[in-house]
Amino acid sequence: MTVLGDGAAALYDTGPVPGPGGWPVTYEQVATGTLPVVDQPPPAPRLSAGLRLHGEYQGSGFTEPKYIARRGDGQVVQLSRLLYLVASSVDGVRDAEAIAHRVSARFGREVSGENIRFLVEKKLEPLGVTVPEGQEDDEVDAPRSDLLLALKGHRVIFNERRTAKIARSLAWLHRPAAVALVLGSAVAMDVWLFGFFGAIEPVLEVLDQPVLILVVFVLTVASLVFHEFGHASACRYGGARPGCIGCGLFLIWPSMYTDVTDVYRIGRAGRLRTDLGGVYFNVVFMLAMVGAYFATGAQFFLATVYLGHFEIMEQLMPAVRLDGYYILGDLAGVPDLYGKIKPILLGLVPGPRGDRARQEVAGLKKSARAIVATWVLTMVPLIIGELGYALWNLPRILTTMTRSLTEQLLGTGSAFVDGKIVEGLVGTIGCVMLLCPMAGVVYLSVKIGGRIIRAAKRSTAGRPRLRLAICALALAGLTGLSYAWMSGVTPKPLPKQPPIAPILQPGVPTEEPPPARQASTPDGPKDSGAPSDTVSGVPAASAGASAAPSAGAASPGASASASPSASVSGRPGQGASASQAPTSAGPVTEPVSSPPASVPESPTPTPSESVPVSPTPSPSPPPASDPPSPAPVTS
Repeated sequence: MTVLGDGAAALYDTGPVPGPGGWPVTYEQVATGTLPVVDQPPPAPRLSAGLRLHGEYQGSGFTEPKYIARRGDGQVVQLSRLLYLVASSVDGVRDAEAIAHRVSARFGREVSGENIRFLVEKKLEPLGVTVPEGQEDDEVDAPRSDLLLALKGHRVIFNERRTAKIARSLAWLHRPAAVALVLGSAVAMDVWLFGFFGAIEPVLEVLDQPVLILVVFVLTVASLVFHEFGHASACRYGGARPGCIGCGLFLIWPSMYTDVTDVYRIGRAGRLRTDLGGVYFNVVFMLAMVGAYFATGAQFFLATVYLGHFEIMEQLMPAVRLDGYYILGDLAGVPDLYGKIKPILLGLVPGPRGDRARQEVAGLKKSARAIVATWVLTMVPLIIGELGYALWNLPRILTTMTRSLTEQLLGTGSAFVDGKIVEGLVGTIGCVMLLCPMAGVVYLSVKIGGRIIRAAKRSTAGRPRLRLAICALALAGLTGLSYAWMSGVTPKPLPKQPPIAPILQPGVPTEEPPPARQASTPDGPKDSGAPSDTVSGVPAASAGASAAPSAGAASPGASASASPSASVSGRPGQGASASQAPTSAGPVTEPVSSPPASVPESPTPTPSESVPVSPTPSPSPPPASDPPSPAPVTS
């Protein structure tokens, strides 16, 4: 007997139904309702929305081949060969058994349907490659790598179709003949600009005109866009397909990016061409600016060329995720250098934990391991030293930046109130240039502090004594650092200086503030044992230095303490750096000071001068009718 459905007709059926479609049961099972349960086959696996399989990672630095897949949210994941074969066989129609037959034929080893279900549920679903069973849509919420120095807040400017058109039209610039011509012209350009014409003169001319600063700023943004065209066109020239071009925030700075993930499936030479395509197009842009100068005679084009050199040097630094970082990664054949910092450092620790870390690094080839280890052992001390130096100088950084930002905001607001629109707009650019590094300092401090706290909690889980010891050590360090900040052991804030580029700081006084003046007795310091006066809490540098600085002679120590507001002798190129946005809020260097030419004779101390504790007599001689003022008692 077979049952085809529910109802009374099924209960009183007396014979088997010919043909397929039922399952054998007895009359007792039908009468009692104990029908057999038939297991429904599980649904076929499905790939997540927007997933792209880019194939084998060419020129890899790993001993075992790696395969690249890119999720719809932009996260790139590395897969083993078996996982990649499973993912490439998933089409939403094949079940686990069909996928097993296909994978077994391509993998060269027998893979069962149960193996496929395990790999899909335990490996591919956590990575966001496949959709979990029972989910209706194809969107997945898989974890992303929380990269500290990565681009945030992506926004597309040119979609994939427009980027492909741009890349196709500019790909000819990467032909060997064109590259040789561009590089030869760049050498001739630099020899002429720096050796004969003088690169700093156009920059100084631009700093003298607010409108020209805005023009150079627009040209600099255009060079950034053209830089991304270089990456896209190089990717296209190498045989890969470029993605979209967009913008985001890199360490709180607005930055642009080009999606060239497809370049991982071409050779190492193609990836290096793509990495260098951005700075190569910067050179092309600078040659175009030189041509515009010869056509018009406008020197602001040459100022853009000068600033372009700094942009190229910044891009080639391998410390952060800029072009230099990816160039080094492609040379080593490791797509994520920062991901290898932890295993390489833990590999130096003896014991089982170090053994596990060394096993992870052992998956790299010897050449790749040497490059990555050299990078890690070089960059980690530099990063730690940079952070330590920034913490030690944090009070002077915050004081100087707050004072500068306050003056900048007040001066820019006054410019708008007075109807000076151009000066106000340029001052707004200066405000942004000051706000961005301040926000970057806060952002990095929060991110790094949070990561350190989470890492400490994970490493001390279940070990209260170790956690208590780490907390005590951290508290002692913070206490010592706070004491150094409050007691004045750390360096003092920089004295107020006139702006190097007054155009960027409207309303800020361009004259030097009156130099600080030390008090002296009418007859001068006759006893070398007399207590030295102090200026702004800084003692006099040498016992033999005179109390009042003179125009003729002053020791270096005296000039450093007696004239904190001395003028700065700028070096060539300092004016150009003022028009660029700084890339980090790193260590603050003190300017070289020179003693002032003269000191006003007013006995009233200037605002930058501290009033001495002991009463100071007037420097002018007293009248003859009055008794002379008593000299200070010396011990």
